[in-house]
Amino acid sequence: MSRIYLIDDHAMMRDGLRVVLEAAGHQVVGESAGPTPALADLGRLLPDVVLLDLRLGQRSGFELLEALKQRGLELGVIVLTMSDQPRHVAEALRLGARGYLLKGSPSAELLQAVTAVAAGERFLSPQAADFAASMLTESRARPDEGVLSARERQILLMVAQGATSQVIGEALHLSPKSIDTYRSRLMKKLGLHDIAGLVKWALREGLISLDDA
Repeated sequence: MSRIYLIDDHAMMRDGLRVVLEAAGHQVVGESAGPTPALADLGRLLPDVVLLDLRLGQRSGFELLEALKQRGLELGVIVLTMSDQPRHVAEALRLGARGYLLKGSPSAELLQAVTAVAAGERFLSPQAADFAASMLTESRARPDEGVLSARERQILLMVAQGATSQVIGEALHLSPKSIDTYRSRLMKKLGLHDIAGLVKWALREGLISLDDA
């Protein structure tokens, strides 16, 4: 039996995961909808396995992975997401995730991943393994595209969703001028020239959907 923590911004998804996991004899020791409450819980509970979505409203699962790495918390994180972007697989592994599954994978595969990661092993679904391999051989990828900090990803996501510098600044406790600086830096780093370009990039990377844009 493994002690598991769930992080997903959809309550129904968490409920469904809890049913599957507990039916298999695992214990769900906690859950949250975003990185901030999750980080506090994880440092206290130290679960064997963490199931983490990458899209958490206006936040990102990458933000949590980066925070765990900075704090030296080596937990068995399995990314469970809709994102089929090769860069996301590579970035998640770089930041310390031990597993990567797509939502919609069979329950048996999820349970296999939990067992493997709880035992200190890695687990990639066949699709995720293919994505990682394609990332290694993708000659068209620009080297700077995957190198965004958690804060940069968060601001990019909010900009792509249409939030103003004032709104983003209030949410992140930064000045609108600081947000404008972040936005300019993002555009330069990604080789983009306007907000429309940022939105297209976020759509392509799976950070937002057409419903969010």
